[in-house]
Amino acid sequence: MAFTTLTVTQKEFLESHLRGTGKAMSAAQASATYGIKNIRARMTELRQAGLKVNRSKNSEGRATYSVSARDVEGSRAAKFA
Repeated sequence: MAFTTLTVTQKEFLESHLRGTGKAMSAAQASATYGIKNIRARMTELRQAGLKVNRSKNSEGRATYSVSARDVEGSRAAKFA
């Protein structure tokens, strides 16, 4: 895959790319494709902002992260928009 330059913050990108889509992203995918070196820290920031972040393991046994459409209060409102 080609490297993509982000024009928004990493938090904004991850929210829009993952929130409510059913997609998951591993640290290796985030780093190779989007230049996000510490996805774990970005997911912590999304949790602190009130979003539901899910962590699971992929077929290789590595962590993957997805973001629920609803936040911890049950709202679908945008957090960083």
